Amino acid sequence: MPETTPLQPLAPWVSLASTDADWDALDPKILDTMLAQLHLIRTFEEEVLGLAGQKLINGPAHASIGQEAGAVGSGLPLVGADQVNGSHRGHHQFLAKALGFVAPDGLDPRKPLPEKVREVLHKSMAEIAGLKDGYCYGRGGSMHLQWIDAGAMGTNAIVGGAVPFAAGFAFADKWADTDNVSVTYFGDGATNIGSVLETMNLAAAWKLPVCFFIENNQYAVSTTVQEATGEPRLSARGLGFGIPSWQVDGQDVVAVYLAMQQACEHMRNGGGPTVIEAETYRYFHQNGPFPGSAFGYRSKLEEQSWRDRDPIAKIEGHLVRRGLYTEDELAGVRKSIKAAMGEIGAGLVEPDPAGKPGQLRIRPELWPDPAFLDVGIRGDLSSLEGLTVREEADFEPDELEQRKFIEVVADVMGHRMETDPSVVVMGEDVHRLNGGSRGATKGLKEKFEDRVFGTPISEAAFSGLGGGLALDGRYYPVVELMYADFIWVAADQLFNQIGKARHMFGGDHDMPLLLRIKIGTGTGYGSQHSMDPAGVLATSVGWRIIAPSTPLDYVGLVNAAMKLKDPVAVLEHDADLYKISGLAPKHDFDYILPPGEAAIRRAGSDVTVISYLSMVHRCMDAVAESGVDGEVIDLRWLDPASLDWDTVEASIKKTNKVLIVEQGSLQTSYGGWLADEIQRRYFDYLDAPVARVHGSESSPSISKVLEAAALASTGDIVSALRSI
Repeated sequence: MPETTPLQPLAPWVSLASTDADWDALDPKILDTMLAQLHLIRTFEEEVLGLAGQKLINGPAHASIGQEAGAVGSGLPLVGADQVNGSHRGHHQFLAKALGFVAPDGLDPRKPLPEKVREVLHKSMAEIAGLKDGYCYGRGGSMHLQWIDAGAMGTNAIVGGAVPFAAGFAFADKWADTDNVSVTYFGDGATNIGSVLETMNLAAAWKLPVCFFIENNQYAVSTTVQEATGEPRLSARGLGFGIPSWQVDGQDVVAVYLAMQQACEHMRNGGGPTVIEAETYRYFHQNGPFPGSAFGYRSKLEEQSWRDRDPIAKIEGHLVRRGLYTEDELAGVRKSIKAAMGEIGAGLVEPDPAGKPGQLRIRPELWPDPAFLDVGIRGDLSSLEGLTVREEADFEPDELEQRKFIEVVADVMGHRMETDPSVVVMGEDVHRLNGGSRGATKGLKEKFEDRVFGTPISEAAFSGLGGGLALDGRYYPVVELMYADFIWVAADQLFNQIGKARHMFGGDHDMPLLLRIKIGTGTGYGSQHSMDPAGVLATSVGWRIIAPSTPLDYVGLVNAAMKLKDPVAVLEHDADLYKISGLAPKHDFDYILPPGEAAIRRAGSDVTVISYLSMVHRCMDAVAESGVDGEVIDLRWLDPASLDWDTVEASIKKTNKVLIVEQGSLQTSYGGWLADEIQRRYFDYLDAPVARVHGSESSPSISKVLEAAALASTGDIVSALRSI
């Protein structure tokens, strides 16, 4: 018989319940604030549902009625500099943080609402209705509420999507040597999401001061917790990562308050992350003004049993018991807050002249201008003003030397880290193996020990953490993906979160981040390590893309990218570029090559050949071999907003023919998008359809012969040139 020894978790896990003594020990001013916030949030949500019921809210309205105690209780121990984010059901958390920010000394529900409080309620309701007075100018709506000044960093429509960003906020707090914390709110459904669990692990490994606050409202839409997981005590998730965890009655505002106080003490003292599970209940369906029982997945008896434990009724009972309020005074509080909220809601609407009697419409002057549609997708180029632009021709011969491409990759990042102490580098193995898997971070860990971070294999977590750092703004994240195919592993963070964050939340805040992506074509690593992501990135919102084909260009392009206020992906060919040598600067590592500046590598008159990365060199070889007088353009900047359309247009007007060359697969082709855009813009100048050379439909295989067959070759370019 084997011997077995019971094992104990590394972290404590407790259930916390309040007692009458806890209620009695609280300062009446804290109870006043709790009462005021609970009523304000409840009444606010009722007003929102009223608007939704009249079809005046476009899209869903995920009400938090019944769940107010979790937001209020967890928000009160926070200070203005603490940061929170949340999920699609986040009105209550946003309001609790915003109200705490504008009224840090608390609220007296007996008094008229302060003007700053009324402004918070008005701007929040306007945002949910999609109006220009909202915090995000109407772009965010119900699911994307953000007010960075108040530390409310954004609610999120993707289940679990906001969680990695909160680790980024906590990272910034820790490395800036503050005692501030971040709180990320999410529901029971998100506890089964990979990015959430990845982030818990990363936060525990790096001891980040982030609280994973689980609002367990028993249902993910209509699926129960018991149906979705084998461990319905969701705070147990923390134990697997060594994170101290609390389970608390989410209908008891004081119990939540006490749990968050304990969690904050742990985090502010350097103990690392925490988990709080608040067991609560949403009175209504996933969205809209109807109860879950109306859809058949909950019983009215169950719903009533939770309403019998209503958080507002609970606090009011204790206030009367302590003699702090009479029943009449409580009724007066409810009446005055409801009247104030009614005034705020009424300010958004007016009678609909084309509707039935009593029918309302949003006041037309409150809608955003349609011309605002695309404003703020990315930043402008003002941050590049005053910087030196240098092409190869601008260097004296003795200023340049032959260097390996991969050495220059490491050198320019080292220089950026020397000149900018906010730059941090993270990725898998970037701190080991003498510069990561290929040497791209060589020497950085030795020089900048506290700013180079080897991550767990969790692309969603560390990419999202980088996104949180970008949004926070105190540090500049450089995130490395070991292979381009891993963008799919981190896809939500890259495309739904980082790429959309600026525009989605109104367009005012910056998102500076560099994503280094290695392309593994020609390495024999097969179908899941050989993707060219240019086509995917170029057709995704918010990203700029650089594709350096020479060491000299790498320096200028990366310098420009890191001065911009946008997420920028830099594509790096492993087998085809890392090992080559080319001209590089001896001393000047500060020049830039800005967006909108392609390079003509060879002038010609027969056909415009457009390419990027290592395929530029093959195009040059192919033109020489084919005898066709091709003009070769190295795009350098690939995204639609940064591409040098002027150079492309001038060349097409001269040659009247176009050949686009890329190595990547037909299915994720960059050239497909580019050919469509060229024909749309320059159709009148074309004497033939845009021709393309690209990889096969299939991904490259491990077999050397099949891999070569899957990738575009110099011979393919020669054939295309002669054909065109």
